[in-house]
Amino acid sequence: MSEILIDVSPTPNPNALKFITNKTLKSDGKSSFRDPFHVKEIPLAHNLFELRGVDQIHFFQNVVTVTKFSFEPWDSLEPKVKETLEKIIPTHNPDFEDPTVVKVNREDLSPELQQIEEILDRRIRPGLQADGGDLNCLSLEKGILMIRYLGACGTCPSSTMGTLEAIRGILRDEYDPEIEVYIAPEV
Repeated sequence: MSEILIDVSPTPNPNALKFITNKTLKSDGKSSFRDPFHVKEIPLAHNLFELRGVDQIHFFQNVVTVTKFSFEPWDSLEPKVKETLEKIIPTHNPDFEDPTVVKVNREDLSPELQQIEEILDRRIRPGLQADGGDLNCLSLEKGILMIRYLGACGTCPSSTMGTLEAIRGILRDEYDPEIEVYIAPEV
């Protein structure tokens, strides 16, 4: 069995760190979890949520972004996350099914949402993913796009201002000068 290598990288969110591994953690797509009760069948996520202070977990390719509650210092949490990753990754199944995701085939989306998704894939998502996050488009009605941030972006202070303004500006330039973009409230 090959050694598990873990590189820790900061994100713009002071409460989120990216743990980059030499192993695939999510084979297809991305998964974000804020609720430890939905991950009982995913031992890696379950064990990370058992660490004191873990608020959210986001899997994408070979990266897990861990977002913590502000009361827990990284000095104590980071080594525990690394230890958990080293212990669980050898038996982790990167093909796990995300019980919280409703599969959406982009071909089933409206042409307008397909166009928006293409713009976001090209202009926005690479930066968000590099910072340990992502976003989902939830709906487009009467020129109003509702989004939800994932991973580090979910609690990042810049996501509600700078990032949201960048998304709005890019979509106004490339899609519709009248579009409005809002962050959907957590349910």
